[in-house]
Amino acid sequence: MSLPNKWHLRRVAENSARACLVCHKPSTSVLITPDNKDFFYVCPVHLKDRNFCSPIIDTEQEEAKKRKEALAQEIEMVKKEYEEKQKRKREKKEKEKEKEKEKKDEKDKSDSKEKDGDGEDDAALEKEKNDRIAAVKAGADKDDDSSPRIFALHKNFQQMRIDRLRNIELAKRNMERLRDPSLFPSVPTKEL
Repeated sequence: MSLPNKWHLRRVAENSARACLVCHKPSTSVLITPDNKDFFYVCPVHLKDRNFCSPIIDTEQEEAKKRKEALAQEIEMVKKEYEEKQKRKREKKEKEKEKEKEKKDEKDKSDSKEKDGDGEDDAALEKEKNDRIAAVKAGADKDDDSSPRIFALHKNFQQMRIDRLRNIELAKRNMERLRDPSLFPSVPTKEL
């Protein structure tokens, strides 16, 4: 009987916790084979033990981490862009105020127009910044758990699981044999 040495980590509800295979304490972490042939409960502490199992590095997870980092950099870039635009606007306003002091007549007309325009620009920039940040965070929040999800048991524990499945299969075969009446001799019907 062959059992693949690839185990996926699953979590169960607190009320479904069962004894850990190693230490017999209640655990909500389950290691299960991809074909659902075998499973067992194990504490998260044992998953970090080098002598029990080792994580199988998933290339998809690595790519997801890289995407998260890229998204974080993009967020920072968007923030810097926004701050630079705000700084340029402030400088522009200061220059305009200096010009306005020189020309008080034009100040009243241009001031009302600029305030309307600047308020709309600020609101648009703020909305654009928030939309970008929300989109980046939505993409980044998909994979919150950074711990490994696929493990390979070390040879002793793997062999223990194979032996257990073999014993269960042998027990089933023996029970079937015992239930089959053709295996046993029949009671003699003739008298001697």
